[in-house]
Amino acid sequence: MNIPVEAPLRLSIWRATSGLAVALLLLVLLGEAPASAHHLMGLFQLKPGPAAGILSGLGHPVLGPDHLLFLLSLGLVGLQQPRRWILGLLATGLAASGLGLWLPGLPGAELLVALSLVAVGLVLTGRLPRWILLPAFALHGYVLSAAVLGWEPTPIAFYLLGLLISQALLLTAAITLVRRWGSQLSPSDLKLASGVLIGIGASLAWTSLVP
Repeated sequence: MNIPVEAPLRLSIWRATSGLAVALLLLVLLGEAPASAHHLMGLFQLKPGPAAGILSGLGHPVLGPDHLLFLLSLGLVGLQQPRRWILGLLATGLAASGLGLWLPGLPGAELLVALSLVAVGLVLTGRLPRWILLPAFALHGYVLSAAVLGWEPTPIAFYLLGLLISQALLLTAAITLVRRWGSQLSPSDLKLASGVLIGIGASLAWTSLVP
């Protein structure tokens, strides 16, 4: 005989699981891994080319914990958004990557990337409008372009294609998974998620300021 799991128990399981996942993410995010570890070129000593470009583009958002957490957290914000919302974010990020190749070196970019997690948390609590996530996503796209500065046009194009595919898959997966159990989330759950994101973002911002 199958005994249904009650909603409070499911929420308790979700809180415990998400708390463990957040703790692990926090340890990774606050670690002092070199920036090259976020890029397959640095990990495997790849030479610039089409294959290296697309592999690096696919892997960079996943290997960069700040980028990965930002993309996955957008699943909570996108819970009530149409699918075209994803297309708008991806187009904004791609355009910003192109801008980063043309005009690199934005001062304080890493600090702003960290603060983008704070922005997601404030959006979840309704303290910031959702449109603020467009420039936040653009900022991530801008920073991701720095990895291929000085490359030839062909591998850069493959890198941007890899970025587009990787970010699209991560965003779609995040929103799809959230929608499956989103009806079980209470306002207190969203406040918890918001507080965690704000805390991680503020910690990353602080570490980016400390020499």
